[in-house]
Amino acid sequence: MAKLGLNVDHIATVRQARGGVEPDPVTAAAIGELAGAEGITIHLREDRRHIQDRDLEILRSTVKTRLNLEMAATQEMVRIALRLKPDQITLVPEKRQELTTEGGLDVILNAKLIADTTKRLKDGGIVVSLFVDPSQEQIKAACKCAADYIEIHTGAYADATLWSDRERELEHIDTAIKLARKVGLGVNAGHGLNYVNIKAIAALGGIEEYNIGHSIISRAMLVGLDRAVRDMVELIKYA
Repeated sequence: MAKLGLNVDHIATVRQARGGVEPDPVTAAAIGELAGAEGITIHLREDRRHIQDRDLEILRSTVKTRLNLEMAATQEMVRIALRLKPDQITLVPEKRQELTTEGGLDVILNAKLIADTTKRLKDGGIVVSLFVDPSQEQIKAACKCAADYIEIHTGAYADATLWSDRERELEHIDTAIKLARKVGLGVNAGHGLNYVNIKAIAALGGIEEYNIGHSIISRAMLVGLDRAVRDMVELIKYA
């Protein structure tokens, strides 16, 4: 059965807006796990705009489910990952000026860097996932890089406003899931998923984990984090 990976980056975003200590993403992660999330996701960015090194260190000690660290394939991040050993690393593209991750990795263009980074992390005992668009060529390249998983970037689907465009993007995702599983890759998905559009994606099957942050944290501001997580878990479970 598919699982929810709760992304708590935006808890840290609110904290950093005032430069204080509240709200605490570590506390949010614990509440999320108690409410049914089966994984916690954070993105340690080069500019440390939200999650801080201290958050990662504490979460590594306190997360009871699985800790998934999103990061760029840089020497600094690899050193941090090998020292703290999260349960999974998801390699993502990163640009300083972007508000959020804008697209998937170009695994084809950066094959050597990604393959070398993947090997170092796997040699350190860490499961590696690559965040990619639902492109057959990128999935094949991810397989050649010896990744364990892909995470399908669902942004184009989430941003589609016309039903015909959304159906087309769903077909691309469905094809990507089937190809990834055929070549031996596990499949996760995330980006832009919310309480409405998750249903059609979850109904496809074949996805092990949905990494969702913004929509859950947004709802939590109105109804509380416990309920927001439970609502999403239920949607995924019964889609």
